[in-house]
Amino acid sequence: MKAKSFSNLDRDKIVSTIQNTTFDLIVIGGGITGAGILLDAASRGLKTALVEKDDFASGTSSKSTKLIHGGLRYLKQFDFWLVREVGTERAVVHNLAPHLVIPEKMLLPLVEKGSYGKWLTSIGLKVYDILAQVEDDDQRKMLDKKEALALEPLLPKKILKGAGYYAEYRTDDARLTLENIKTALQYNSTAINYTKVDDFLYEDKLVKGVCVTDAINGKKYNIRSKYVINATGPWVDDIRLMNNSKKGDSLHLTKGIHLVFPYEKLPVKQSIYFDVPDGRMIFAIPRGKITYVGTTDTNYTEDKNEVFPDIADALYLIEAVNHMFPEINLTLNDIESSWAGLRPLIHEDGKSPSELSRKDEIFVSSTGLVSIAGGKLTGYRKMAERAVDKIAKRIEEDSKQKIKKCTTDSISLCGGPWKNYTEVTQYKKILEKQLASDGFTKSDINYLVSIYGKQCGEILEYYRTFSDNDPWLKMIKAEFIFTAKHELLQNPLDFFIRRTGRLYFNIESVKTYLPVILEEYQQLFNATDETINNYRIEINNLIKKHSIVSN
Repeated sequence: MKAKSFSNLDRDKIVSTIQNTTFDLIVIGGGITGAGILLDAASRGLKTALVEKDDFASGTSSKSTKLIHGGLRYLKQFDFWLVREVGTERAVVHNLAPHLVIPEKMLLPLVEKGSYGKWLTSIGLKVYDILAQVEDDDQRKMLDKKEALALEPLLPKKILKGAGYYAEYRTDDARLTLENIKTALQYNSTAINYTKVDDFLYEDKLVKGVCVTDAINGKKYNIRSKYVINATGPWVDDIRLMNNSKKGDSLHLTKGIHLVFPYEKLPVKQSIYFDVPDGRMIFAIPRGKITYVGTTDTNYTEDKNEVFPDIADALYLIEAVNHMFPEINLTLNDIESSWAGLRPLIHEDGKSPSELSRKDEIFVSSTGLVSIAGGKLTGYRKMAERAVDKIAKRIEEDSKQKIKKCTTDSISLCGGPWKNYTEVTQYKKILEKQLASDGFTKSDINYLVSIYGKQCGEILEYYRTFSDNDPWLKMIKAEFIFTAKHELLQNPLDFFIRRTGRLYFNIESVKTYLPVILEEYQQLFNATDETINNYRIEINNLIKKHSIVSN
């Protein structure tokens, strides 16, 4: 699906459209839930707008474990409904964007005195397969010690008893958010970032729009709408307070961190899901030239806009990895990058962070504001469906207008469409042949296709216009031009963090090509030298924060 023009150069036009239109629905929040709602509502024929106070996916939706997974551990909490829904959704989301939601086999080691015994794991994974309707080829297998070590020699030989082997999916959460938004633009919708909601517009005590401030130019304006959905993740209660409707259940925020190591420091052959002595479950996931591990689950009551890993969090994960992989001796100095995000869970008295349900919940205020919170990345599409169903029901009651049912389970996302994952693999091979003479490896092609899909074609058009000798410099410039033209990129941070994930997964490329991108940004956006210098300082500070220990 070709990306609709969605560039900074169109921003004034987008703002003008928003100001001069009365929408059926406004969505507050540009994370994965808001993006899913935008696509769902627009594809049903509703005139819909989305506003985000920072960049799209700048909150939780760029800081998850980046897995579309079924929540195996929720079987221990007997949360069969959640396992069934998100387990089934994995295959649906994979079919919508197979370049972006990639099959990933998971190994679950069974160790002496571990949380999982062989018999219970076998039964649990079988129940998991049934609830999630897993196809035959991906159904679980139980492995003995020798088979497990063949798949992952780094596992602890002395205490290893065997392993469970099952299927999940890996993704880039920020890209999934962006492609949902871009796909929604093919319908009757619009979206804008860096636009903060300050208050609501009311008519007859009902919410009929929002008052916003444009963070780019500081201007304030109103956006009118018949209905409004609050899908702001960790900020849901803040918006409910603004609406004087924070009653009943409230959010319970927990922080999860992830650490990134050079692959040679943690050379696992495939994804591992392992338990640690305190009973938590940890992922170790190889991704090209790095391996990342996570996550923690601790209560969080500090600034929601400034969430970073600290040394205590990092030491906890490092100890967990070193315990499971005795031949590995990671230290703080091995950390290449990191990230931390917040889970907007529903509070339950007496429960620890890990015990809180990952189910979503919808709140409807007396003023008509619909708020949705909780949930998991994997279940974003069903969360969106439930939220839009609420609006559809009210429209049908208020105006007798018949609203279509949800069809997002069959709407291919930007970067496609694809017939299946085999076609993605074939596309990668074609690009490998095209770019082999320029020195690009299979890993480089995997990166490009897993982020952009068929949109790589347009990126290569830009790539071929540059005369630089360094092919990687040419490629990153091409990526920057593409994201600026099609993804409402506003600054270099958007590019390095949300559009490409380089700050997390290839932090050295940020250090190497920062001057090039700042130069391209200055030319394209007519930025002043002072602005460029400020971005240089900000990005260098971020590199230090995400490295945790300055190397």
